Amino acid sequence: MTIRRATESDIPQINELLYQTLDVHYSIRPDIFKANTKKYTDGELKAKLAEYNERIFVAAEGEKVLGYAFCVIQNHAANDVLNNFKTLYIDDLCVAAQARGKRVGTSLIEYVYGHAKSCGCYNVTLNVWQGNDGAAAFYERCGFNPQKTTLEKIID
Repeated sequence: MTIRRATESDIPQINELLYQTLDVHYSIRPDIFKANTKKYTDGELKAKLAEYNERIFVAAEGEKVLGYAFCVIQNHAANDVLNNFKTLYIDDLCVAAQARGKRVGTSLIEYVYGHAKSCGCYNVTLNVWQGNDGAAAFYERCGFNPQKTTLEKIID
């Protein structure tokens, strides 16, 4: 397995994984997520591949994409409250259902950590939906700790 930057030829396989990701989110929060959809259009994926502060990494065996990590470099300018620092935000991470348990996710995370370090990032952040217990446990095993919590009140 190799980890590399995604290319346009990977988009069809990335799309398959985007559908898997949204299926998980839909199963947890059908009040928020639509069924049978994906987060990005092909045009948006192509734009992300060209964006300077964004990276899409894929874990692949030959031409087969086993997983991806969508990453965004965020610059936090010094102000009265915050120090000046860079964050690598993992916008989305997915491992193909048939590849889970084979260290694909761990390999992607380790690669992302190395990329973040080479870019001079202070930290790596991500979000996990409440109820996605498997993902939360995986990220904790990878060394992630809660940074903040988003709370909601649904208005009936």
